[in-house]
Amino acid sequence: MSLYLLPVGFALFIWWFSTGLIIFLDHLPQRTFPYSLLAASLLCGYAFHTLGQISDDTSVHAAYVGFACALAVWGWQEMSFLMGIITGPRRRACPHDCHGFAHFIHGVQVVIYHELAIMAGAAAIIGFSWGGANQVATWTYAILWGMRISAKLNLFAGVRNVSEKFLPDHLRYLGSFFRQRPMNALLPVSVTVGIVLSVLLIKRAADPQATPFEATSSTFLAAMMVLGVVEHWFLVIPVPFEALWNMYLRAREVAKPVVERAVDEVVPEPGNSAVRPAQAAFRAVS
Repeated sequence: MSLYLLPVGFALFIWWFSTGLIIFLDHLPQRTFPYSLLAASLLCGYAFHTLGQISDDTSVHAAYVGFACALAVWGWQEMSFLMGIITGPRRRACPHDCHGFAHFIHGVQVVIYHELAIMAGAAAIIGFSWGGANQVATWTYAILWGMRISAKLNLFAGVRNVSEKFLPDHLRYLGSFFRQRPMNALLPVSVTVGIVLSVLLIKRAADPQATPFEATSSTFLAAMMVLGVVEHWFLVIPVPFEALWNMYLRAREVAKPVVERAVDEVVPEPGNSAVRPAQAAFRAVS
């Protein structure tokens, strides 16, 4: 039973904790972004290094490590986007009278660099895991990517809960690409596909012939697929799911002045020529 309960609990905790942490960090003052992204980049680099080492490891421990590595890479993607560093060439709201195919193209323009970065991350994970028996990271990342694309399309088509409160101030323009309506035609398809894949993964995890590694890895994948389906339901059911991360939303307001003072003490004065190039470089990409 531990082959199933422990991976599910681990996946639920990491999903909740990492989502909340990213929400917290992305709403801090923008001067903190270089430090947060540097830490995430170091973690991401370590994840790639680790994937190369466990690619042929089919132990239960390696399944956990592969899963965590995929989430580390995905977390970097989310942070770089929500911090406004890797988004797209369009950084402004769509006009109210814009609709149809032009509106869709504008929507693509605000996220295209982010999508390309996700593709690059997928290629890197595949490359480090190439030919190995441990593909947990690859499939975990693929599920996250697939369900995120589906969620974006559903937000564009229209859902009840657009959750604009999670957007940092510098990304408020993205709200112009969200449509609020009770339901759209894509959502039932997304949920149905997600449920079917979840059932298949659960059956694979429960297969009596499955090895401990196969049972654990399939449980991880099933858990992420089920969470993806639940997140899709969150888009339309009248439930204040934001309450799951209220602790982080409150903490960011408390932490803002503390972090600002800490950054003021660490970062040299803007006129210091030693830091001016680095600050200018960061402003250029953000």
